[in-house]
Amino acid sequence: MAPPSFDQNTARISAVHPDIIETHILTRLDGPTLASASCVSSQLHSLASDESLWTNICHSTWPSTNTPRLRHVISSFPYGPRSFFSDSFTNPDQKPASTSSSSPSLNRPSEIISAVDVYYKNKLIFSRVVETETASGWFNCSPFRVDLLDPKDSVPTRIPHPDNEDTCRELAEDLTLSWILIDPIGRRAMNLSSYKPVTVQRHWLSGEAHVRFSLVLSGGDKGSSSEFVQCGIVVTCGGSQGGEMHVREVNLQVEDMDGTNLNGKDSLVILQRGLEGKRRNVKGREDEGKRKYEDYVEKKRERREKKLRTEGALDMLCVAFGVFTFFSSGLYLLWR
Repeated sequence: MAPPSFDQNTARISAVHPDIIETHILTRLDGPTLASASCVSSQLHSLASDESLWTNICHSTWPSTNTPRLRHVISSFPYGPRSFFSDSFTNPDQKPASTSSSSPSLNRPSEIISAVDVYYKNKLIFSRVVETETASGWFNCSPFRVDLLDPKDSVPTRIPHPDNEDTCRELAEDLTLSWILIDPIGRRAMNLSSYKPVTVQRHWLSGEAHVRFSLVLSGGDKGSSSEFVQCGIVVTCGGSQGGEMHVREVNLQVEDMDGTNLNGKDSLVILQRGLEGKRRNVKGREDEGKRKYEDYVEKKRERREKKLRTEGALDMLCVAFGVFTFFSSGLYLLWR
């Protein structure tokens, strides 16, 4: 029996009406899938470049972007929300800084914008946009820190109080965070989060859970304390025993390998280099974020031990020199 005839046109995407593709197919795709679909054909590329598609994807992926200020900022990007998504869905892929490439452009932003979304079990529990001015002397000289909540504010959640280590492990699996740093002048953005926590620690006395997210960036010259820096995001959750937790603190700081928090000026140089840098593949980004954090912690430990050995050797040298001087003086007085 001969196989049924097959019309080649039915296998072509061009056989489907563009309105059906745009309304009933492309609207169901997430960002990475839509980007892949745009590479299939020129027709799909044209349809997938529609700004409204990427605007909806940005708003559904990061609800914090659905504000008048951010909608205006995102529309100013080279390709609008499509460029913003490309910048924000990936992390910077930076090589260690070299002499020729260590200085970013001189157009320092007068402000930076943080768009933050926190999810628990894929449900939004916290969303906030904070604008930080970067032109004042206070910002340049003070330790860099961005706080999303005032000291007296808290955000109720459905997160159960972590009464044991198993609950903390569940928190590490179910809590995700996105912290998008936006340069409205340079029209660039980058995500500073590891998406999933790199550590979860429960305070032995207060019972608060400190959840850390991290992004490690290259900083200064090789061997310096800022060769690598950590953009550390800490979410502090507290609440009564047996009850639901409240988000009490969400902050961002930039720390060097000596554990020192960098000031605003130095932090902005490193962050701007990340904003202007290339992006890496998002495949396995959660595992890679935790691995890079663990590598950073190991480098910090090795640097601390090397510093202690150097200081110990200097102390021994000073003691030996003191003993030598003492006995030399004694012999000089004895034989005088």
